[in-house]
Amino acid sequence: MTRLKLNTWTGVLDIVNCVLFAISWFVIFSTAFSDASNGGNATDSAANFFYAMAWIGVVLNIVALIQSRKHNISLVGSVLGIIGSALFGFTAALAFPAMVVLIVAAVFIMLQHPSKNYVNQNNNDPQTPTN
Repeated sequence: MTRLKLNTWTGVLDIVNCVLFAISWFVIFSTAFSDASNGGNATDSAANFFYAMAWIGVVLNIVALIQSRKHNISLVGSVLGIIGSALFGFTAALAFPAMVVLIVAAVFIMLQHPSKNYVNQNNNDPQTPTN
């Protein structure tokens, strides 16, 4: 079984997004309060950055899902990554559940275990991971 660098980078992005989602509310609220006192409109830009990162996470996890499927790697991490990123992408109010799902997704996607239906090409026996 091959280890995909794409899965490693997707896991790293999932962890980065966890940190970003954790600070997102503080950044958005602080810019909202500073906008109110200054008459500016920086809140939209701050929120758009976090939403863009969430949707980049969705796209990267979809690409990782497709590549993992081609290489017979478990899809659990990619699916959870899509769900976690999409939760925040739809609304920042779901930041905490998105962070929890993304942490679990990052662990699974970095493990890169073979899928359950993976058959070793040499002896046609299901491959069991050795520890």
